[in-house]
Amino acid sequence: MKTIVTTAGRPNGYTTQLAKNAGGYLHLPFVDRQKRTVIQLQQQYQCDVLVAAKSQWEYYGLNSTEPFFFHPSSAMFRVKRVERGERDPFLEVCQLTKGDTFVDCTLGYASDSLLAALAVGETGKVVGCEANPVLAFIMQEAFHNGRTNYVEFQKLMDRIHIVSSDAISYLQQLDSHSVDVVYLDPMFETTIDESANISPLRSVGVQDALTSEWVKEALRVAKKRVVLKANYQSPWFNEFNFKQIIRPNTKFHYGYIEKSCPTN
Repeated sequence: MKTIVTTAGRPNGYTTQLAKNAGGYLHLPFVDRQKRTVIQLQQQYQCDVLVAAKSQWEYYGLNSTEPFFFHPSSAMFRVKRVERGERDPFLEVCQLTKGDTFVDCTLGYASDSLLAALAVGETGKVVGCEANPVLAFIMQEAFHNGRTNYVEFQKLMDRIHIVSSDAISYLQQLDSHSVDVVYLDPMFETTIDESANISPLRSVGVQDALTSEWVKEALRVAKKRVVLKANYQSPWFNEFNFKQIIRPNTKFHYGYIEKSCPTN
């Protein structure tokens, strides 16, 4: 048993039904809370715990006491900066324009996808892949079913289509040259202190390494660019021929591969 679904500490009919519905949708067992703490449930069942709280979903990894739940993370201030006309390194490397299509192969907290949604506008399209189906469910619930406290981002969240799939499988379904920008942001090979706020994601997220098949599919699908975010010391930039953009005093860098798409 990998994950169970339960309610918050003081359940009511609403949260109980939410938890049971989620269990059915995700094919996970529902467990009555019975005043047990999350830690007690983790230890008793030796599994992750998905909790139906009043206004959001919380997901506790087996060895974590800090839950994953949707919050926009760095997008909270980055969106405001861009709206004021300030630069954002992610948007600069992606070079997105209104009406573009963008695929985020590793959705996570969707911080970058929210910025992409701002850049592509109402006529554009953003797709976020999440390999862990429970995380995909939480993000879907937050973005499109109101299970979040961050309603100020609703306009941007509405533009993001969430796919419960690993990146390679999803890319393989797409036509060649069908997406303007494909974005790769695997879990860093080396933990970055500046990214301590994503520790709950590390406990439950799928930590796949970048592979030649993944890059190959991204290059096939992309019309404009494939963009990589990785630790500044990552061998992936050279191994897969990404042009690394050096950013002094930062521990993660962006890289990109420019595409020259056939015109016929």
